[in-house]
Amino acid sequence: MDKQQNNQILREGFLVKRGHVVTNWKARWFVLYPDKLVYYKYEGSKKDSCQRGKILLANCVITCPYLEYDNRPLVIKLQTQHAVEHFLEACSREERDEWAADIAAAVQRLKGENSQSAPPEPRQLQLRNVSLNQVVDSMYNVHNGIKLTVHMEQGSSFTNCFSGSAVVDWMVSMQLAMTRMEALTLASALLEEGFVRPVGMKSVEAMRWAGLSEQFLDDSTALYSFAENFKKRGSVRAETTLAAAELRGTVVKRGYLLKQGHKRKNWKVRLFVLRSEPDYLHYYDPTKDDISPAGGFSLRGCLVSGLNDNGVPSGVKGKVQGNLFKIITQEDKHYFIQAPSHQEKTDWIEAIKQHT
Repeated sequence: MDKQQNNQILREGFLVKRGHVVTNWKARWFVLYPDKLVYYKYEGSKKDSCQRGKILLANCVITCPYLEYDNRPLVIKLQTQHAVEHFLEACSREERDEWAADIAAAVQRLKGENSQSAPPEPRQLQLRNVSLNQVVDSMYNVHNGIKLTVHMEQGSSFTNCFSGSAVVDWMVSMQLAMTRMEALTLASALLEEGFVRPVGMKSVEAMRWAGLSEQFLDDSTALYSFAENFKKRGSVRAETTLAAAELRGTVVKRGYLLKQGHKRKNWKVRLFVLRSEPDYLHYYDPTKDDISPAGGFSLRGCLVSGLNDNGVPSGVKGKVQGNLFKIITQEDKHYFIQAPSHQEKTDWIEAIKQHT
């Protein structure tokens, strides 16, 4: 592979990386080349010119998804040929899978196997060290976990529950299982070990009379909930610390953006999550394990507009230019935000406008 090909950028964007010495999590700007993954620090909304590190991809082993970290179900693990491990967190399942697929394809090309097999799909990557505890942790996650809903059955109301088919759909979508049959087997194990319990007539009857392999039902009318005696280490707690309605909306869009602080006016990478019904925009500190939002606001009555890329706009501290937009809430609070690219800026503005 010649030098020009090695300098070709295959993909770039924000990922959150766990440190080697101090094992905290920091947002970094990653650039994928055909033979390596390079990362940079962002300071004052600008990427450092000097790289902070690189990961050589030759003979690299990829694990995706990697579910060892509580409240971080979007992690990719890379192990180099010298057994050095790197843990990278994406902003969404789609981003995680796309990064994993692009990295895996680069590794395959380095092995000289590109002509013999197509680039591997994310679901072909290795899934190791997944326990039932970790599966339930992921189910609880407020961003990508199973959605808890209210169901009515013969005049009775069941809260904070989910259907059997919703569990199977979720496991397949999160690539914890490759087929619905595999997902059903995994869900049955959760039921057998007491992590979930049947609620409602159909699931209770199946538990009572069906054979062991048929107890969990892939059925939209069979209801289940988390076991009451299961002690969770964090996630669903967010339902009680914020108005539940804010976080129960459907996630429309999520991604890493830079936000200017209101007091110190410094710029920090934040994970933004746009929800509908009700329409809210929340942001999270990706360096922390806390699943509660660092802040957020209702989009009702908000104004959003792109800022001119020429010069520093009024209200923006420092020499910050490019891909900026501003949101003014109904309470006249101003948020200055910078997207990684012009296209992402446009996409975010259009998505927010649809929910104001």
